[in-house]
Amino acid sequence: MTYLTVPIAAQNVEQARQQIKAALDAGAEMLELRTDYIEDLNVDLVKDLIAAVKSTGGKRFPVIVTCRDKRQGGSIAYPQRLRLEVLAGALKAGAEFIDYEYENFLPAENQERIRVALSGSLKGKLILSAHNPDVSGFGNIGKLYRSILTVYPVAIPKLVYTANHINDCFEAFDLLNRTSGERIIFCMGEAGVISRIIAKKLNSLVTFASLDEQSATAPGQITVAQLKKLYRYDSIDAGTELYGVIADPVGHSLSPAIHNACFADAGMNRLYLPLLVEGRAGEFDLFMRNVLSRKWLNFVGFSVTIPHKENALNFARNRRSFVEPLAEKIGAVNTLVVSKDDRIKAYNTDYSAALDAITSGLGITRAGLKELPVAIIGAGGVARAIVAGLSDVGAKIKIYNRTVERAKRLAAEFGCEFAPLDELANLDSTLVINCTSIGMHPNIDQSPLPAEYIRKDMTVFDTVYNPAETLLLKQAKQIGAKTIDGLSMFINQAAAQFKLFTGQDANIDFMRKVISRNITA
Repeated sequence: MTYLTVPIAAQNVEQARQQIKAALDAGAEMLELRTDYIEDLNVDLVKDLIAAVKSTGGKRFPVIVTCRDKRQGGSIAYPQRLRLEVLAGALKAGAEFIDYEYENFLPAENQERIRVALSGSLKGKLILSAHNPDVSGFGNIGKLYRSILTVYPVAIPKLVYTANHINDCFEAFDLLNRTSGERIIFCMGEAGVISRIIAKKLNSLVTFASLDEQSATAPGQITVAQLKKLYRYDSIDAGTELYGVIADPVGHSLSPAIHNACFADAGMNRLYLPLLVEGRAGEFDLFMRNVLSRKWLNFVGFSVTIPHKENALNFARNRRSFVEPLAEKIGAVNTLVVSKDDRIKAYNTDYSAALDAITSGLGITRAGLKELPVAIIGAGGVARAIVAGLSDVGAKIKIYNRTVERAKRLAAEFGCEFAPLDELANLDSTLVINCTSIGMHPNIDQSPLPAEYIRKDMTVFDTVYNPAETLLLKQAKQIGAKTIDGLSMFINQAAAQFKLFTGQDANIDFMRKVISRNITA
């Protein structure tokens, strides 16, 4: 069993009581009392805290008592003697678990004190922890795991390190997969978020979640509400199929919200994750190889967005996988599906999604786009799909990009014009489309196009969907130009992906409701 554990990191007992009640109300299955946060700490305060848990309707909830060494992430630098007294007192007061650093457990005098305290407890267990907050991994995490159990065979090893890249997480996943029993293994940092979410699938003893973003006790710790509502924690089990959006950045993405809600609505045992894959083609390829070589993770499908759409296509090509002819023509992929024989199938759902959003916004058919002067800002994966679509229907396209050479290459592929960004001052197109991430949450005060370049007779389409009304669209409205937001395109492409992932048609109306609940105002 995996316990959803909420750390109580309060400065005093009264504040802790409030946090304990809030944690239990939020759905915590276990509490960790981080006593290293308490000011003027003493053993009696810890006993009061444990009593507070049991008296707040929490008698059936296990408690971990931790007084972390500041060198391994503790808050207040309490002396070793006091920390040992606190842990011994916690066991006497009925705590189910105490967490002590493996490094500090090794000296004979410390080890003896902990062993004596445990011998006097009917149910108390020892978590021997190692935290590496600054660098990825421990050198040999398997060796450290075995060393902990050699020193104290009934200990619960807890191994936590910072993932500097998502590819650093696979060492933790491998250790969980090849071991059994009670152990706690995950990664800190934004790149390690997925290790917290899928801890239940991999049968880690606990996964930690905070009451809110302000009370997180470690980097990458998400909230109870996010874990339970967004990531469907209660439904996760060993058989859960995994999906995700590969992106950098990924925190803004609403894809987890929309796909997880649709999976839940359809009663499917599937989970959609935010997959922060930083770097370029090399890092993307390594991530995909890591995933595909571990069938037991059960990754089945991926959405792919900035900056990896072309990397995804090249990865599929290099593996001689199926690539949808349209995606091959576009030169970019936004959907990867893993078949039962582990082959990759690559698709692009941006093409039709974008054209449908444009024609709906303009109130015309695709035939009406012929000879329409269109300015495309950007030359990445989204731009490639839209340029391909518009060139197919005969629009007159000019591509503007910061890196002119990239715009030139894209223009040559589809027989259109190109220009550097500073030529936007001479913009004469009827339809202007932003295909960059400029203006995307959280950088909502940015725009790819100065307001003075927008004319009243223009239509401005921003493919950014979060926020729904970007600064570019706000400025276009103020000038009197017609606008098309990115939501329709996002929903259209997500619906097509859902069909590729599941073989079932998406509920478009339901998707719109989900987005309206989650979109940044």
